[in-house]
Amino acid sequence: MKVDTKAFGPIEVDEKQNIKIPQGLFGFEDYTDYVLFDAEHQPFFWLQSVNEKEIAFILINPFLFRKDYEANVTNEELAEIGIKSPENALIFVIVTLPQDGSSMTANLQGPIIINKETGNAMQAILSDPKWKTKHDIIAEMNNGAA
Repeated sequence: MKVDTKAFGPIEVDEKQNIKIPQGLFGFEDYTDYVLFDAEHQPFFWLQSVNEKEIAFILINPFLFRKDYEANVTNEELAEIGIKSPENALIFVIVTLPQDGSSMTANLQGPIIINKETGNAMQAILSDPKWKTKHDIIAEMNNGAA
C-alpha cells in the first residue's frame, strides 16, 4: 500500500503497519487511520496519518529513557482495543522536536498503546502527576532514569 508521508513523500508500506485509533489522538480525533514505520534514526518511529500527509508524529519507546515508566491503564480500557494481556501491547510516546533548538521532549502523560496482534490502538491520559507532557529525553537518560 502506498502512503503519502510528511517526511518522505510517497512510500510503500506493508498492510501489517496499519494502525487504527478508533477515538483518534487528542486534538486529532477525526484522524483514525495511521501507519507505523521506522524513522531514519533509531530508536524513533513515525506514526503517519493515512488520510492527511501533514499529520505525522515521531514516537519513541518510553522505557528506553525511563525504566521506571508505568502506563497505568485499566483492563477495561485495554479491552476496548482487544488487549487481554500486557504481552500484547506496544507502548510509545510522542516526541516533540522544538524548532527553536531547545531540548527534545516526550509526552509521558499521553502514551499510545497498540495491540500488537490487531493494530488497534488508543491514546491514554495518565493521572499520575509524575508523568508530564514534556520530559527532556536526553536529560533523563543522563540522570540515570534509563
